[in-house]
Amino acid sequence: MTDFLLGTDAANEETVRLPAAVLWDMDGTLVDTEPYWIAAEYDLVESHGGTWADEFAHELVGNALEVSARVILDRTGIELTVPEVVQALLERVVSRVDEQVPWRPGAPQLLAELRALGVPSALVTMSYRSLAEAVVGQLPDESFHSLVTGDEVARGKPDPEPYLVAARQLGVRPEDCIAIEDSPTGVTSATAAGVPTIAVPNVVPVPHIPGAVHVETLAGVSAADLTRLVAPATSPQGTAEAPGDLGAPSSRR
Repeated sequence: MTDFLLGTDAANEETVRLPAAVLWDMDGTLVDTEPYWIAAEYDLVESHGGTWADEFAHELVGNALEVSARVILDRTGIELTVPEVVQALLERVVSRVDEQVPWRPGAPQLLAELRALGVPSALVTMSYRSLAEAVVGQLPDESFHSLVTGDEVARGKPDPEPYLVAARQLGVRPEDCIAIEDSPTGVTSATAAGVPTIAVPNVVPVPHIPGAVHVETLAGVSAADLTRLVAPATSPQGTAEAPGDLGAPSSRR
């Protein structure tokens, strides 16, 4: 962690501790693309004569794409290969992102503040680089110092490898970083890597996982809030106070 002086003048300066880096999940955390993925799954499966359901789609949230593709094939029996399913889904989602990036509340603002303060960010996603670059390409230059994508790691989430790779690429210790995730799979990956984690549930509930705290939204969360939010990460409750709503426990959708 690094100490920073924040404030507009000497009288108002405040020393705060910031993480060495922030490691961001993408789908459902930085951008609300889970509806894009679910729509792509329905379209792909139904175009090949199969049937799909929301309960199946929710099983895939946070998974490596190859894992999701195998689940789709096992659930539906459509006659495609795993690489064909992955490519078809990616093409559909990238096309939607090219039309409009659905940012999650508070995420672009927090990312911009971290950039201004010189705190590096890494994107740690199980989506492939083609989609990650489509999202990052619509942000200011140097918003992310590193991209770790699902097609470039040997073991995807929930394995800790993606987060360990991100920390290594940035030259920082995992325990000095903070991860932001929205799914049980992602939170498991980050905490297993030893990264204090903020869970912001979106499409699926996230149970209590040691090493993680829950907040309802990133809206209103500042860089100065991050280390305070993860302070209770090892407490039995694992619940953080939301900025602007101090003392109120966050929901666990």
